[in-house]
Amino acid sequence: MRAVHAGGPDGKGGPEILSVREVPDVEPGPGEVAIDVAATAVNRADTLQRQGLYPPPPGASEVIGLECSGRIAALGPDVVAGEPWSVDDEVCALLAGGGYASRVVVPVGQVMPVPDGIDLVSAAALPEVACTVWSNVFMVAGLQPGETFLVHGGAGGIGTFAIQLATALGSRVLTTGGTAAKRAFCEELGAAVTIDYHEEDFVEVAKAEASGGVDVILDNMGASYLGRNVSALATEGRLVIIGMQGGIKGELNIAALLNKRAAVIATSLRGRPAAGKAAICAGVVEHVWPLVADGSVRPIIDRRLPLEDVAEAHRTMDAGSHTGKLLLTL
Repeated sequence: MRAVHAGGPDGKGGPEILSVREVPDVEPGPGEVAIDVAATAVNRADTLQRQGLYPPPPGASEVIGLECSGRIAALGPDVVAGEPWSVDDEVCALLAGGGYASRVVVPVGQVMPVPDGIDLVSAAALPEVACTVWSNVFMVAGLQPGETFLVHGGAGGIGTFAIQLATALGSRVLTTGGTAAKRAFCEELGAAVTIDYHEEDFVEVAKAEASGGVDVILDNMGASYLGRNVSALATEGRLVIIGMQGGIKGELNIAALLNKRAAVIATSLRGRPAAGKAAICAGVVEHVWPLVADGSVRPIIDRRLPLEDVAEAHRTMDAGSHTGKLLLTL
C-alpha cells in the first residue's frame, strides 16, 4: 500500500520532508475494520506532528492523518458482517493516525456512514470537524438554542463547520477572521457578527453584540487569548480550548472567573479511549448527519489535491491562505 513518509534524519521538519512511499499492508485486528481510502484531509494537528510537536498516542499509526473516507476492505476476526458494516460499504472515519495512506485500520466505533447527499471523497472533510465541534460545543459546553457562540478562526475547517452547526441548532454566532473575504464567507455560512482580529477587539465586540458577553467560546489559540476570552464570556459562560496556536502557558484571573461563575475547559480528541470516541461518533451520526443530509450543514472544501501533493497541502495549511478543508485524494 502507499503511505506518506516523513523523511529527514529525525522525521521532523517542513513540508518538504513529506513524500509517498510503498509500505507493508495493514490488517484489521479484533474490533477493527480496514478501509481502502478514497480521500483524507489535512488538519492543523498534522502539521504539528510533521514538526515533531504532536506525536501519535501509544499504539496509533506513525503515519499522519486523523480522518478519511473510503470503502471497507476487510473486517477484523471478531467483527460480524452486517453488524453494522460489511465489505464494500462506503464510510468515513475518525482516526488516531494513518489517514495519509491507501489503507487504514480503525476501531468499528469510529466508523460512520457517509451522510446522504454527500459524495465519498467530500465525506473525508467531515469526521474530524464534526466530532470536534459536536463533542466540545454541544456535549461539553452544552450550547443551547438562543445562546450566543463565539468561534475563533471562522474560515478554517473547524470554524466553517461550527458556524453552520451552531446556526442550524438555533444559536447566534460570532466569529473572527483575518481578511474581508474570509469574514464575508463566514457571514454566508450564517455568522451574525464577524470580527476583524487585526483591527477590532473581539472582547469589546462580544460584549456589545451579546449583551455583556457570549455564552460559549471555542478557542484554538490557547495562552495568548486566555485572559481576553474570559473577559468576553457572559455570566455562567463556558470557554472550551482545543488548540495552542498562541502558546501553552497563560495567566488566568481567577477572580474574573469566579465573579462570572464561568468555566474554562481544555480538551483533546485524538488521545481519548476508543469508547469515548465511539460515543462521540454515535452522537454525530444521530444529531449532525441529518443536518448534513438536509443541506443545513455542508462540508466546506477549499481544494482537492492528489496524495502525492501532500507537501503542497501542508504549505497551504501553514500559510493559512485556505478557507475550509484541504483534501488529499487517492
